Amino acid sequence: MDPIFVQVGPLAVRWYGLLIALGVLIGAFWSLRLAEKRGLDPEKLLDMALWLVIAGVVGARLVYVLTSPSAFFGPNGNLIDAFKVWQGGISIHGGVVGVMVALWLYSRVHKLDMWAYLDVLTPIAPLGIMGGRIGNIMNGTDTGGRLTDWAIGITWPEPGTPFLGAFGRFLFGDNLWQYGPPACFSVPTGEPCVVHFTQGYGFLVGLILVFVVRWALSRNAASGAVFWHFVIWYSVLRSVIEEPFRDNPLAWQVYLDQAGGVGLFTFVQLGSIPIVLVALYMLLTAGERRGARRQTSTRAAK
Repeated sequence: MDPIFVQVGPLAVRWYGLLIALGVLIGAFWSLRLAEKRGLDPEKLLDMALWLVIAGVVGARLVYVLTSPSAFFGPNGNLIDAFKVWQGGISIHGGVVGVMVALWLYSRVHKLDMWAYLDVLTPIAPLGIMGGRIGNIMNGTDTGGRLTDWAIGITWPEPGTPFLGAFGRFLFGDNLWQYGPPACFSVPTGEPCVVHFTQGYGFLVGLILVFVVRWALSRNAASGAVFWHFVIWYSVLRSVIEEPFRDNPLAWQVYLDQAGGVGLFTFVQLGSIPIVLVALYMLLTAGERRGARRQTSTRAAK
């Protein structure tokens, strides 16, 4: 199996885009059910969806490019590749910002409760993450891990010795493993390239977030609480479970274990710190904002 799911002439459908779209579609059905249960307008939700998807993709790709400068800028970079979204590489933080800007504008025009709609849209994110990370596996080179001597490392071009073994070959086929991660380029020809399976780590992050979102939805909290819970937990889980092991440049090299393939701090990890602080503030003050809106509505009704 290679990165292309099906190709008809010059038109190619890639696993990466297909699996993200599948995750988003499943999440959209979940969101529609939530909108109906919470008394929101499903038609408005569908109407805003197109604009949110476009804004989310633009924001996600832009932040990914800015936080992975070596791939697009400098002597070894290619700026044209920044527009090749189908090859993989997006930032969930950037996607969140893009969606929020578009939703704020849409809510202002149509006089909607932005936070209430954002809460019911949140389930789309972890399912999209899971689909995207499986798509990253198909791309091979995307979101590749650092070289490691840990037992859980996977060996290219063989599928995951000892982590995936024959099961990996059964799932993904023989051809996938020709698309090695960038870290393997430094390994002499003929020698095994053992890297962290960061695409799998990212899938685990998405799976955990599904349960986080389900828990947040079950609480009778103020509008926006579900979304901010997601932002906090995504930032923390991504920074702890996935980011230290990805072959990304270190913005501030506090720690680097080259043998184990662990590094601190990447651009994503540093950027997550202010994001978490803002999200905590918004989460803790959500109840106060809800009370203020109710008082304003009561005065307006009088």
